[in-house]
Order: sequence, then structure tokens, then C-alpha cells
Amino acid sequence: MALFFAAGAACFVIGPFPGYASLVGDAADAVTFFVGSVLFTIGGALQSVAAFPGRHSPGPGRAAWWAAVIQSAGTLFFNVTTFRAMSTALSSSEYNKLVWRPDAFGSVCFLISGAIAYHASRRRGWLPMRGASGWWEPAINLLGCVLFGIAAIAGYVVPSSGSMLDLAAANWNTALGAACFLACATATLRTGSTLKWTRLRRLRKLEQVVERDAQIV
Repeated sequence: MALFFAAGAACFVIGPFPGYASLVGDAADAVTFFVGSVLFTIGGALQSVAAFPGRHSPGPGRAAWWAAVIQSAGTLFFNVTTFRAMSTALSSSEYNKLVWRPDAFGSVCFLISGAIAYHASRRRGWLPMRGASGWWEPAINLLGCVLFGIAAIAGYVVPSSGSMLDLAAANWNTALGAACFLACATATLRTGSTLKWTRLRRLRKLEQVVERDAQIV
């Protein structure tokens, strides 16, 4: 799951940069976004499977399920948006693939998902509670969702009537939002645990108990 999210996020980090589009061409840049959206969808599906057993559990278990399902719905909207952009880039030689904007519905789904996950995380007031490994992940994940939403707003007027400021805002917020998702996924790959999904937290705790009992024996 983390590997698919990391690979998908990497596509969205490099895709918005004009230098990358100039290097590989408009068509390849559009394909990069579409591939990234598909990788996000696979990761979202695996996340939903991981959260499924806890869908009826009160508290974090139910929150993890709804966050996963709503985020997965958002990735499907991104699939549609990026496929349309790819089709346009591949069929029109005049298509200027400088900016890709996250689909508005997908961005709303991501925002709702990120808010649910953050609300269910350990916090001291509005701020995350430090201490546990990966304590920062829900906050950074939510920040990435907010940045994607800003990119969608900035990209609403691009390219028909947008200014270069709009183009820059859409580009940078897309890349920065994807970097937040990449950071969370990379941390999960490195540590093998995450605070974003309760089932993985329980599995990690079980591993720690087994390791401790084995050392005692």
C-alpha cells in the first residue's frame, strides 16, 4: 500500500514542473499524471481493504474506514481528470501541458478524508500529540490534502483566463501536496508502521509483543 502511494506521489511531485514537461514532452507529462493517479487508486484500494475489518468499531477503527473509502473515491475522480488531460495531450499538438489541476471533487474527497483521519489521531487540542513514531503523519497528510485543494482553486481559471500567478500556484501546490503524501508513504515504508490506519497500528503492536516475549524466552 505504502509503495503504491509513494510511487503515485512521486509522479505528482515531478509532473507539475515546467522543466519536466519540457524534457519529456507534453504527452509523456500527461501520462505521468495518469499513471500517478492509477497508483494512488491501487494504494487507496489496499488501504480500504486494510481498514475494512474495523469499519464497525467505534472511534479510530470506523474513522480509518471512512477516511480510506472517501480517499479512494477521490482517487477515482483524479483518474477521470488525468485521463482526459492525457487524451487531450495525445490527440492535440497545440495542447500546452504546463499545469495539471486536481479535480475539484477529488480534492473535496481528499480534504474530507484527511480531516477524518486527523480528527481521529492523538491530539492535544488542535495540535498533534508528539511522542509516538509517525505522530506527524496525520497532520502532514491533511496538509497535503489542503494543498491539493488550493491547487484546484488556483487551476480553476487555468489556462483560459489565468495569469502566470495562477499557473505557479497550481503547479507548486500540486507538487507540495504530493510531497506531503510522499513523506507519509516513505515513512511507512521505512518503519513498517503508520499512525494513519488503526489496523496497521495494531499489527505493529502485536509484532512488538511477540518480539518482547521471544526475548524473554
